[in-house]
Formats: sequence, structure tokens, C-alpha cells
Amino acid sequence: MTPEDHTRAAADLLQAERRGEQIGLLSLRHPEMGMDDAYEVQNAIYHQKLAEGRRVIGWKIGLTSKAMQYALNIDIPDSGILFDDMVFDNGATVPAGRFIQPRVEAEIAFVMKSAIGGEDVSREEIIAATGYVTPAIEILDTRIQRADSETGKTRTVFDTISDNAANAGIVLGAERHAIDAYDLRWVGALTFRNGEIEETGLGAGVLNDPVESVVWLARRMAQYGQSIEPGQLILSGSFIRPVECPSGTKVHADFGPFGSVDINFA
Repeated sequence: MTPEDHTRAAADLLQAERRGEQIGLLSLRHPEMGMDDAYEVQNAIYHQKLAEGRRVIGWKIGLTSKAMQYALNIDIPDSGILFDDMVFDNGATVPAGRFIQPRVEAEIAFVMKSAIGGEDVSREEIIAATGYVTPAIEILDTRIQRADSETGKTRTVFDTISDNAANAGIVLGAERHAIDAYDLRWVGALTFRNGEIEETGLGAGVLNDPVESVVWLARRMAQYGQSIEPGQLILSGSFIRPVECPSGTKVHADFGPFGSVDINFA
């Protein structure tokens, strides 16, 4: 893809977000696109949102589970950017029409107290830089069709990354824990939709340890001259399958003693 292709794809995705209407698969429009192209499209979205007055509050990590990696035929996670207009209060109601096809995932969020980065960043350095961890729900949305109606081709990881890793919203629990207060591999969640259990999972589903997910992010960012800044929020990756949230859905994620998170969709 050319730089002009990246810019055009980003503009199309931003328009899809504003209008609430999905666009066709970028991977079908640009069969030659690769991982670097996908991140260039995401980067173009980043610069446009900053120009519109948005502020970066953190980063998300996706495709951390083996099941999702197998489904997309990849062997690494992906990442996206969190903006200030994505935050919803715990227990809030998402207005009707805010998202196109919302889904949710249960995750452990890291809030950083100091800057961290570098291609050789260690697990110990990530732990030292973490202010606290907290239960979280990530709201996903897709501005790209899941499948092309004519060819049947499904979206690829390149489509997802271009679409800011499908990120749309963030909900944090009220609880704040020191990073060493729990073995995060054993922190889990029971995720309910309209009072019925939908998904369960453990932190170990995230690269065997959510801390390792943040290590991966810091190292990947270093390749692009970026670093994690103080106060930024990191969504470390889901340990459940995405739960569909049509209008009228009420979601409750019960993390046991670690806390809980709620979000509703009008």
C-alpha cells in the first residue's frame, strides 16, 4: 500500500465510525497489504483524532489468547490506541446508536505510575512501573464488515489492526490493587449477559500471564519509537470470547475478590 492508500483507508474508517455504517474489507480492496500497512492505517487514524482534539489515555492489547490467534492464523498479539472519549463509568448506559455492533470482553487493566519502554524491557521493569491493576471491560466495535457478502471472504488481522484493533470503549472497576496483591494468572471473571452466564476465563489465558502482555506491548512500541507514559491505562487482553451486546443488553463481569464491572446498552 502507498501512503495515500493508508490515508484514504483511515479516512474511510473514521467516516464509518461517525456515520455508524461499516465499510468493506480493506484486505479485499488491498490484497497486498501486510502488518506494517495495517499499523500505518491505524497511525493515520491516530493523527487525525489528535487533530480533532482527542487525547491518548493508553493502549489495548488484543489477540492474546491461543484460540483467537489460531482463528486468525497468526502467532502474535496486536495493539490499538485508547482515546479519552472511549471511557464509560462503571454501571453506565451506552447511548443507543453509539456503536455499530458492540461486543464486550473481560480483562485486567494496568495503570502505569512511571514511563516504561525499550526493546529489551523486562517483566520486572513492567511490574515496577505499574501503579495498580483493576478489573475492566473492553467494548469492541467493528467499522469493517466481518465478511464480504459477495465473496464470502472474512476479515483478516490486517483489517482488525487497521480498525484500531476494534477498540471502542473502556469500563474500569472501582477496585485498585497492587500488582503483587494477586497472582494475575489466577484472576478470573464470570461474565453475565442479562443475568445469564455467557463466558468464564482466567488471566492465564493472556500469554500465560497478563504482565507478559504488557511486556510485549512495550517492546513492540519501542520498534516505532514509542513508549508507555505515566498515568496511561493498558488493557492487557481478554481471557474470554467476545460477548455480543445488542440493544437492551446488561453486562456484569464478576471478578470475585478482585472486583466487578457493569455496563448497559440502551
